[in-house]
Amino acid sequence: LVQFDCKTDVDDLQTVAAFVTLLSNPKFSRIQYHAVAGTYGIQDGLYVPPNTLFQLAFGDNWTDAHNNIIPAVAQVKTIIKSVFDKQGNIWIAEAGQSDFTAMLIKAIKSAFPEISISNRLHVIQHSEWNENSTSPENLQFVKENADYKKIPDGNTVGNGTPGFRDPGYKYWKYKITDLKMMEVWQHAIDLSNKYNGKEGSYNNEAIAAGGLDFSDLSEV
Repeated sequence: LVQFDCKTDVDDLQTVAAFVTLLSNPKFSRIQYHAVAGTYGIQDGLYVPPNTLFQLAFGDNWTDAHNNIIPAVAQVKTIIKSVFDKQGNIWIAEAGQSDFTAMLIKAIKSAFPEISISNRLHVIQHSEWNENSTSPENLQFVKENADYKKIPDGNTVGNGTPGFRDPGYKYWKYKITDLKMMEVWQHAIDLSNKYNGKEGSYNNEAIAAGGLDFSDLSEV
């Protein structure tokens, strides 16, 4: 599961493009994934509507938690249950906050109390800001009921993450050869430029400078 808050930083949009580019590599073709949009916490600010990008990148393999939070929890809960039934594990890359994850865990515990998930549901978070923008009780609940791992911030280098944020990198068109990936990246960048810093939302300086920021891919 890759869960994108899309509020208020537009870096999620470019992370969508980076994620689907990664999965287009044959080495990763067997990865089973599902994307979720709108998994934000208690932060204020503009929600960046990503639906056209998600549809382009993922087809129907994504869930809209922004417009339909309760049905979204039910849908993703069913996906998780199907994996657990096959003795599989769930990995959640949180490109945002943990509130939606808390709702998922509570729904699973309520519907399937026989399933022990503390060692089978792994949550990866990279941002202290995301943690601070999660409802404190929900963050504590996730930490106590899942295998929660906090890694270093993916916005910087030299800390063990790749540092997928670079205001000076403008050469992506020379690296993308697949036409579908080119379309996804162009749409992600167009949306980023349209919503970055608008209506009091966060101004991503790397993107404003014409560079790239897909720092939330670090959890993946």
